[in-house]
Amino acid sequence: MTVINSIIAVIGTLILAFLVSLWLPGIERKFVHARIQQRVGPPISSPGLMAPIKFFFKETIKPASPMPRLYNALPIISLLSVVFILIVIMPQMYPLAAFASMVAVIGLLKIEEVLYMFMGSLSKSVLSLRMPFPDIVKGAKHPEVKRSFLEELSTVRAFRLIAFGSFPLYIALFVPVTMARSIYLQDIVAYQHIHGPILFTVAGVLGAIVFFIGFMVLLNEYPFSILKAKADVIEGPLLEYASKYRAYVYISRGFLIFVLATVFTTLFLGMPPNIMSWTILVNILVAIILPILMAVLSAFSPIFTNKQFYPVVAGASILGVVAIVATFL
Repeated sequence: MTVINSIIAVIGTLILAFLVSLWLPGIERKFVHARIQQRVGPPISSPGLMAPIKFFFKETIKPASPMPRLYNALPIISLLSVVFILIVIMPQMYPLAAFASMVAVIGLLKIEEVLYMFMGSLSKSVLSLRMPFPDIVKGAKHPEVKRSFLEELSTVRAFRLIAFGSFPLYIALFVPVTMARSIYLQDIVAYQHIHGPILFTVAGVLGAIVFFIGFMVLLNEYPFSILKAKADVIEGPLLEYASKYRAYVYISRGFLIFVLATVFTTLFLGMPPNIMSWTILVNILVAIILPILMAVLSAFSPIFTNKQFYPVVAGASILGVVAIVATFL
């Protein structure tokens, strides 16, 4: 009976998370971006719910790619990796100690990040049309000149994001680890049930600030949106996804917002997502607050250049290290 209850709890939490995540992009766009910019904005259901439905009914286009099936499968893999993160942090998974640990959470987050590199490197078209650069029409062909595509620029930036940009988030994740002296989620949650939420400590406050910066970087939101250059029509490695595969992109972003919020509530408040407990309301509340704060900051922020991006990320990383050191004091 306990196993059946656990399965029901996991499935119920996933369904609730999915339903909530559909509205988060609309809350971000409608109630923050639009209000700050003094415009009406889209309906709250448009970015996260209606847009995916619309794209599911679009005609499927075979992309110009050396591996078209893998290229189209990448948004689905991204969504699945985020789903598994949510499953990992659910308390029903804690008996599987090796599975429910920070190693699993960080590994799955890294999978989500590295997929951007594959997205950019496997796309060989511009707006679904094959168009090599430079031009190869008669009289314009340049021998021994490397042909490049817009998405390949995003591949380079995705590597920078993985190698450097995501440091603040991962450093912040280790603040609860060092306080609880354990990499297992069960121990981190149990520590906070005894000593109180980590968020209400000096190290926790610093870690939360660093986590929020990493939250924005991982979501590629302004001012940390190095994946979205103007040369890529503001879409970066996601430029060429069409029809149902673009729908998965929209769904993945909303779901990632919710999952990162639940990671925060689990590690810094000791409240993992569980539909069988009232704490799920805290998870939902944090999932609403974080994108609102992100939207406010991005609405008033410039777009960082590399010269601005790297110092800010380095400063946030140093602050994260200070937070970890503070856990030993």
